[in-house]
Amino acid sequence: MKIAIVSDSTADIPHHLVEKYEIRIMPNIVVIEGQSLEDGKGISREEFYERLPRLAELPTTATASIGSYQELYGALLQEGTEHILSIHPPVKLSGIFNAASSAASMFDNKVEVIDSGQISFGLGVQVLAAAEAASKGGNLKQVKAILENIKQRVRVIAMLDTMEFIRRSGRVSWARASFGSLFQIKPFIEVKDGDVNRFGEVRTRQKGIARLIELANSQQMDRLAILHTNSEKDAQLILDNLVKQPSTSPLVINVTTVIGTHVGPNGLGLAMVPA
Repeated sequence: MKIAIVSDSTADIPHHLVEKYEIRIMPNIVVIEGQSLEDGKGISREEFYERLPRLAELPTTATASIGSYQELYGALLQEGTEHILSIHPPVKLSGIFNAASSAASMFDNKVEVIDSGQISFGLGVQVLAAAEAASKGGNLKQVKAILENIKQRVRVIAMLDTMEFIRRSGRVSWARASFGSLFQIKPFIEVKDGDVNRFGEVRTRQKGIARLIELANSQQMDRLAILHTNSEKDAQLILDNLVKQPSTSPLVINVTTVIGTHVGPNGLGLAMVPA
């Protein structure tokens, strides 16, 4: 059975891996000062994060249309694909899952849309694992089993430089309520089963980086990505201090603008799959 793997640009999968495993990525939309741009086009991630603090209005984000997903699924099936697994961020945090599901309903049972429960490379690592399994000739049951295994194990933990952007986004209810108490500290968050949960806080950025290094070295990892929003120097510092090297080469990823809109610049985090 020929299985195609589809996701969207919030998965933060490096381009060379997208090409290697023939993953189909649907770009999302970021709207900056009234201008709609496809994720990854029209503005670099570096330029976006440099401009973000100076913008009078917070950018907004949008999913690709149902029609765009319908067109992509139809083209893949016409090319000989027998089943499509379309893997996306949580329905609790984004409309992407619903758009993909609406499009999938037009193709009987040939397209299956999966809620990853995760964002950024927490989603991406699931997509990548499914694509690797499909490329090796795995059947649908085997590919889905591998996908589910990674989904249960992956953790995404991040330190925000400020609560301002997540508060203004309105996506996380507790962020609005606790903004005052967290104003001058570095909050940690963990994404789990589609929820963004508090994971403590630190008084300084240096202590936060030390905590992330400790988490990255806390156990052997099968896969590890160091995530940042235009904080490459600090991300490299975490990479340089890895004692336990993961089974596959660690990645350093400047997170997509669609997620960065809601977390702000200078964020740091980890997407981890413990061994």
